[in-house]
Amino acid sequence: MNRDQLQKFVQYLISAHHTEVLPTAQRLADEILLLGSEINRVHGAPDPTAGAGIEDANCWHLDEEQIQEQVKQLLSNGGYYGASKQLQSMFNKVREMLRMRDSNGARMLILMTEQFLQDPRLALWRQQGAGMTDKCRQLWDELGALWVCVVLSPHCKLEERTLWLQLLKKWNKLDICPLEEGNYSCDSSGANSTLPPNPNRSAAGVRQTVFGRAIKAAELRWGDCHLQKILSSDCYGVSLKSGSDKLGFDPQGHPLWLGDAFPMACARVDALRSHGYPREALRLAVAVVNAMRLQRRHQLESYKQQKKELLHKGTTSITNLEGWVGHPLDPIGCLCRTFLEACRMDDEVLALYPDSASEPKKALYQHIPVPSSPGESYFMLALEVALLGLGQQRSMPEGLYAQDKVVRSEEQLIGLLDEMELDERLVPVLRKQVALLLDGGPFSGFGEVVFRETVPMHTFARYLFTAMLPYDPELAYRLALRAMRLPVLETVLPASDILHQNPLDSMMANRFPRWFTLGHLETRQCELASAMLTAAKGDPNWLRMVLGSIQQNIHSPALLFKLAQDACKTATPANTPPDTTLLNISLELGLQVMRMTLNTMTWRRREMVRWLVSCATEIGVQALMNIMQNWYTLFTPIEATTIVAVTGTTHATLLRLSLSTVQREELCSCARTLALQCAMKDPQNCALPALTLCEKNHAAFEAAYQIVLDSAASAGMGHSHLFTVARYMEHRGLPLRAYKLATLAFSHLSIAFNQDTHPALNDVLWACSLSQSLGKNELAAIVPLVIKSVQCAPMLSDILHRWSLPPPGLASLGGGRRGAGGAGAGGKLFAMDKAPLCQLLEAAMAAYISTTHSRLTHISPRHYGEFIEFLGKARETFLMAHEGHMRFSQFLDNLKQTYKGKKKLMLLVRERFG
Repeated sequence: MNRDQLQKFVQYLISAHHTEVLPTAQRLADEILLLGSEINRVHGAPDPTAGAGIEDANCWHLDEEQIQEQVKQLLSNGGYYGASKQLQSMFNKVREMLRMRDSNGARMLILMTEQFLQDPRLALWRQQGAGMTDKCRQLWDELGALWVCVVLSPHCKLEERTLWLQLLKKWNKLDICPLEEGNYSCDSSGANSTLPPNPNRSAAGVRQTVFGRAIKAAELRWGDCHLQKILSSDCYGVSLKSGSDKLGFDPQGHPLWLGDAFPMACARVDALRSHGYPREALRLAVAVVNAMRLQRRHQLESYKQQKKELLHKGTTSITNLEGWVGHPLDPIGCLCRTFLEACRMDDEVLALYPDSASEPKKALYQHIPVPSSPGESYFMLALEVALLGLGQQRSMPEGLYAQDKVVRSEEQLIGLLDEMELDERLVPVLRKQVALLLDGGPFSGFGEVVFRETVPMHTFARYLFTAMLPYDPELAYRLALRAMRLPVLETVLPASDILHQNPLDSMMANRFPRWFTLGHLETRQCELASAMLTAAKGDPNWLRMVLGSIQQNIHSPALLFKLAQDACKTATPANTPPDTTLLNISLELGLQVMRMTLNTMTWRRREMVRWLVSCATEIGVQALMNIMQNWYTLFTPIEATTIVAVTGTTHATLLRLSLSTVQREELCSCARTLALQCAMKDPQNCALPALTLCEKNHAAFEAAYQIVLDSAASAGMGHSHLFTVARYMEHRGLPLRAYKLATLAFSHLSIAFNQDTHPALNDVLWACSLSQSLGKNELAAIVPLVIKSVQCAPMLSDILHRWSLPPPGLASLGGGRRGAGGAGAGGKLFAMDKAPLCQLLEAAMAAYISTTHSRLTHISPRHYGEFIEFLGKARETFLMAHEGHMRFSQFLDNLKQTYKGKKKLMLLVRERFG
């Protein structure tokens, strides 16, 4: 601060705390003004912000109540993203305190842990046997990992570690203590699981809590002589000529750390880094990597001896019980970050208080040499470790959270890889590691034979493919094609499962319910395939290889369809000639989707069929004709007639294809042939579209009409479809054909006495009007059909009323005949007391009589009013007949006598009708 700032600072400080510091301030002012005072004999002044003396313990004041209240409040707002972010900041503060070797770091973590365990949601989740929310689960993961880091402190006192262990064991025994696997459910992974035993369970089957690893880590010590030598010097090694013990060294004399399992060895590295020992962390990390390398060398030698046998068997088992990616201790991420921190450029070191408004800058790294390994850098080691860890063959863990964590961890590590810009020193590392992954046998996720429930490599392979492509395309394609497999789906489904399977869903989601992320994994598989198709554009050989892999490995029609669409889009850029090979591959994928989904109708089928026609159109007329000629293996008859044939012969399609007259006729002929075939296979749905398509060709039209007639005779078409085709014929000016089809429709129609609102009512009235317009002969022929098919009295009445009026504008239709006594051009009405209408009138009266008796058998008082209205309609019909009034009266007398017990109803009948 300058003089003015210091003056203002002092004045504000005194003003804010005048009652406490004013006497002290006056005393100090007096001493400063006194020339010979002690304060004036000392140069400078004490700085309270400078921290403790070099020998003092770092221990700042910790407001315990405030921390507890803050954590409690944030946990109660756990559903909000901001709360999780603030809690994560508090964890970061603990790490910062550990790095500064502030003894309050552990104390703060204890306070936070106790508040976490008092979260009321824990008891609720345990009671329900449910998993906690993802945000909360991630916070518990961080809490467990931080405790591992705390108990592995290289400089803590024995009594401190003893206290921490006591607390951890106490928390570990609580019923509400969250399990490492992510929920409280005790169900097994399923009877069909072929996974190796979970190392996180004891022999008794008890699952490990989030504190289990910290309890194990608390038993570790730093006193091992070999470990101390590794940590203390960059030059520690054994002479190759020396006869001393070489067990802790590789063949080149570099020290190895084999004292812990790999994840716990990495936890030691993280602890050193977190407690302010960055140089020691790097030394141990290098020793751990050298141990990894030696182990892989031994694995490869072992695999070479068993390779022939393994390839012959075609199966393998998982050798790594714990996968490193998604592991609670994040061993690969820990090593990578340790090496990358050492390589970060000085001007890229993050500010202590970064500007939150500024954009995050991409990290820049430089090659910092590894002192014990000439020619190697920490940057190269970071890349090697990431590649080795991501390529490890590992089984899919149990539970939704654990599987989701595998996915997230993989994406985070690939994010680190994306930050590493490949240069002339990193590319050889990448090429070597890719080759080792391909030849890694059962230890690599890219080996020739993998475990059936191994974690797929699609996401990692996509990174490797993109990274390797500019430098070694052959190796890039080999690796990506190897990674396309998804072994868990490569099992033949039982026939019963296939029948009930929706192919557009994830193929095995129901059969393997424990693969919760299967849909996500299949999407990543599709993205890898899409990347290869795009990159292979212009290279027919690779395109065909990629197509074969897609057809063999991708089992989801929805994803295949997306691939086909993407390939078509890539193959047809604007203002550029299309890539014919890629376009044909797009069509092949589309055809495969059509075949896979043919017997399972979904809402996406119409979209798929339309797209396939447009794709074939892009290729040319021959492709379009091919799908028409092979329609029965690809489409349903109705899809083929209403979409394929119609869209393939529209004016826009014909213009797009730029066809000659001969080619046009050939294409249209192909469409007509398809339409006729579909009409024969499914006349109900395809007869009308076939007639429409064949309108311009007389022979084809006649063939389609004959198909309709034959189908009607063999009950292949119902009355509604026949009436629809009949109306179409009338609309085209063919009333006699319309009449013929209408009479055939009546032979398939049956309307019962109580079906007043039958859907065929309008069709029946239309057919009757049509026959009336054609003449007496047609009317006479249709009346017996109506009487046979319609037993509904009100409907028969409506038909009689219709025939008692002039035909509604049908006399003008050409091509028909007129009956001499009909209501043709002369408009003469047919008499009700003469044939053919007298038979219909008698049938209507008989229907009213029988329906009345039927209704009276089970009538309730609430239907009396409706019944009286029904009798009113019956009287109107009776009055149309000769002596109808008398016949209706006789009918009523009969009712009154027969149903005299229904006194109230008969009273209503007398009031209305006398």
